[in-house]
Amino acid sequence: MKDPDHGDKPSESGASAAGRSEGRMGASRGGKGKRRRRKPSGSPSAIASGSGPSGEAGRPAALNEAEPSRKRKRRRRSKSARPQDQSAASGASAPASDAALSDKRGAQKRNRKARHRRGLQGRPLASASNPTTNLRPGRPGERSGDAPRPRSGEAAAQQQARPERLGAPFVAPGEPPAPLYAALDLGTNNCRLLIAQPTRPGQFRVVDAFSRIVRLGEGLGASGRLSEDAMERSVEALKVCAAKLGARSIRRRRLIATEAARAAANGEAFMNRVAEETGLELEIIDRETEARLAVSGCSSLVDRETRSVVLFDIGGGSSEIAVIRIGENRSSRLANHITHWTSLPVGVVTLSERHGGEHVTPQSFEVMVREVEAMLAGFESPSVDALASGSYGGGFHLIGTSGTVTTLAGVHLDLPRYDRRRVDGLWLSDDEVSAMQARLLSWDFAARAANPCIGPDRADLVLAGCAILEAIRRRWPSSRMRVADRGLREGLLTDMMADDGAWRRGRPRRHQRSFGSPQAGEERVKRHEGTEA
Repeated sequence: MKDPDHGDKPSESGASAAGRSEGRMGASRGGKGKRRRRKPSGSPSAIASGSGPSGEAGRPAALNEAEPSRKRKRRRRSKSARPQDQSAASGASAPASDAALSDKRGAQKRNRKARHRRGLQGRPLASASNPTTNLRPGRPGERSGDAPRPRSGEAAAQQQARPERLGAPFVAPGEPPAPLYAALDLGTNNCRLLIAQPTRPGQFRVVDAFSRIVRLGEGLGASGRLSEDAMERSVEALKVCAAKLGARSIRRRRLIATEAARAAANGEAFMNRVAEETGLELEIIDRETEARLAVSGCSSLVDRETRSVVLFDIGGGSSEIAVIRIGENRSSRLANHITHWTSLPVGVVTLSERHGGEHVTPQSFEVMVREVEAMLAGFESPSVDALASGSYGGGFHLIGTSGTVTTLAGVHLDLPRYDRRRVDGLWLSDDEVSAMQARLLSWDFAARAANPCIGPDRADLVLAGCAILEAIRRRWPSSRMRVADRGLREGLLTDMMADDGAWRRGRPRRHQRSFGSPQAGEERVKRHEGTEA
């Protein structure tokens, strides 16, 4: 590398060498600093007015002034970039004091430029991945900031630890990534697991998921107990969930069991068996908690203009219904707006076992509908007129979260295979729901099993779910219904993230630091869950 402190000619005065050294250091750096320090065009530049053949040797000052500054700088760079051996052959050297002065001025100029090249939070935009980019000219292997800034080595280490991508959120060394939350729902028909991390307010990103039909409540209506085969299927599915949970660092998790374990005489014994064989401790929740979790999971599907909603969750062994009045002041938690709720002791598994799920006629379908209507008759709730107008405000509609309504949506869209992205949040009119129910009722068991959105596992359950849905629609007529492919797991995740304040932090850095205190996290887990596995 050529040392710019040495002159290009064999004999020059000290003042000329100093002027040339200072001028070439400024020219070699170029950029905004040089343009900012350049004198007005009416007066000669410092390089052109230097004594002797300094600056642009052999060129009149008038030509230097007339020539664009960009070309002059290019010429100076090309002259200063001559091979080092030519400079050494000239035998000229600048005084040490001039070199030190040049280095000092160059460092000051670089510091001024660095202040104008800072991004968010004052971090330099230049990458420090290549340590040779900041080498001082004429000092091979020495960083430009070593002399004026003794802590440049520490600053360089911090710069290297920062992400290369400028748009990425800043994460200081040693800070943990976004925390993971896990929710498991062992229902009467399915075993489901979700592992997610919070993103934007009220939302999260799914990291891992698992779902398997286990039919834990099979035969429960007749015997009142969980069968051995059903428990064995459930334990095998829970072992898969335990492996997924063990493979990740989960900050908080909540594992629940619903109606089948709640209603069975051997439900508690089965929970003990699950803990022994899988290491997972499941919590049997009550019906009110189940209704609130279903509402929490669907909060993002309620429009801002909506003032009242009837939300229902048709499960395998029970069906939860919640009347929600939002009003003017909307809470961040939709469950806080529940005014009335009920849990019907009937689901797709129990109803199909009582009336038969494979061969369903219009007459047997109507019998199932009237049985559910009789259960709803004892539920005291506001009338439809009160929900659609008056004190409850306008914008009333239904929200359905269950396999029944998602199946209807998939059949309505005529999907070649079930696609959650197209189903979740879909609006169905009252006429479309009636047409889909009539279409399913006209199919036999083989036709239902052949449909890709139903399959053989749900072919004997879907019409029982449609009967429960029809009873709800008769009780609360609405011109439209929104489909929600979400439920208890999403409600569990939403509640845990809200309890931890995962969406209250504005910047990712603060959000991550808020999860850095293990003692505070343990206290929150104990207070909220009590079933941490």
